[in-house]
Amino acid sequence: MAGNWIPFLIGSFVGSMVALIVVGLLLICLFRPLTQWLLAKFMKRLMSDRYPENIFEMVSAMTKVSPRYVLENSLRAATGQAIERPFGSPRKFLNFDSLIFSPAQLAMMPACEDIEVDMQITIGPMAKKPLTLDIPIMAGAMGYGIGVSEDVKIAIAKGTAAVGSLTNTGEGPLLPEERKFAKHLILQYNSGKWAKEPEILRQADAIEIHFGQGATAASASFIPAEYIQGRAAEIMGVQDEEMIVIPSRHPEVQKPEDLKQLVDKLRTITDGVPIGVKICASAILEKDLEIVIQAGVDFISIDGGQAGTKGGPPILEDDFGLPTIYALTRAVRYLEKKGVKERITLLSGGGYNTPGECLKAIALGADGIFMGTALLWAMTHDQVTKAIPWEPPTELITYPGSLKNKFDPDSAAKYLTNFFLSFVDEMEIAILALGKTSLCEVTAADLVSLDEMTSKVTKVPLAYHSSSSS
Repeated sequence: MAGNWIPFLIGSFVGSMVALIVVGLLLICLFRPLTQWLLAKFMKRLMSDRYPENIFEMVSAMTKVSPRYVLENSLRAATGQAIERPFGSPRKFLNFDSLIFSPAQLAMMPACEDIEVDMQITIGPMAKKPLTLDIPIMAGAMGYGIGVSEDVKIAIAKGTAAVGSLTNTGEGPLLPEERKFAKHLILQYNSGKWAKEPEILRQADAIEIHFGQGATAASASFIPAEYIQGRAAEIMGVQDEEMIVIPSRHPEVQKPEDLKQLVDKLRTITDGVPIGVKICASAILEKDLEIVIQAGVDFISIDGGQAGTKGGPPILEDDFGLPTIYALTRAVRYLEKKGVKERITLLSGGGYNTPGECLKAIALGADGIFMGTALLWAMTHDQVTKAIPWEPPTELITYPGSLKNKFDPDSAAKYLTNFFLSFVDEMEIAILALGKTSLCEVTAADLVSLDEMTSKVTKVPLAYHSSSSS
């Protein structure tokens, strides 16, 4: 009996295919003339209407004015208030692209492929409790509640713990689950009123005093209460406030000399974990650094102009702060000039997206790299399909996001772990190709510059000049 079904199934399949082909041909026959007629009508009008009445006017106008400017100005017209753009500035700043590593082969031999590369870094080597990481790539500051959701913070904590790196609380409160799952945690001491209790501060492996960041400078943040409801509001203690304000100034630092007192206070409370500051890069960077050095900090985090954020006014993202490569090289030179480069750890952030960029920054003098936007894209991976095409992927990760309940933190933690492992694997391959066996051996001497501007900024020699040793 079973064999009698075979001809029936074959016949059904063939019949279905024939039906589909016939329907397809009918649709082509019907719609092809209609499509051709509509296109002809459109093209005739396009080619004959006066320019002021022609739809092509928009195309012409947007070759002069970016569609982004048109959209952002429309948003300004709709609200009458400063708008906020996620992910930072789309401007193209001078970056690391024109720096190239010089491979080892004969004059300098490459390292053997079976050698294990030392990728460890230490934050605050002179602190009572130095913080040692297995890799030099870290998660940048992302605040719970004021930025990302609980599940995102948990995923970052798990992903960084799996590879021996650290996460950063950002300007939000300390989420208990973040501390539970993180192997290493920087608590950001912000100018708000939360996360200041000694019992909270003592849970940190390092404290970072926040003064500024690349995407929003040192400006105040104003967050409507409807964006911070539920648990985040309870932890922050802002349930009854209509507007949550993160001031532009720390109440405890009203003049430069006050910073040392705050550093000493935090060092005493935490019994010697590394104490640092986070600043954006200004044209008077060296003056800011001098105040920081005098305060006796253990590390400095500098955000370049390419840094991202949950949302910031375009004028601050586009028109404030030095590009990352300027900030990094100036900071390195000043710390070396003051003789503190080996004592104070320098962390760099702002627009890092590739292993090559990170290794070049370390060669130029950064001790470690913190990343934000790139991590978010890696974490969400194929989860973005839960949002697009009807909603932006940010709706999956932000605290008030309409799709945050669809975000899978376990999958995100796995993707983030893989991201870090892949990133570091490429960096290790590159270090061996330089003839080195340790991250700390990579220096600016391993680089050449492809253009004069990059060479002037970084002091790296031009590639079209032969080296003095050749």
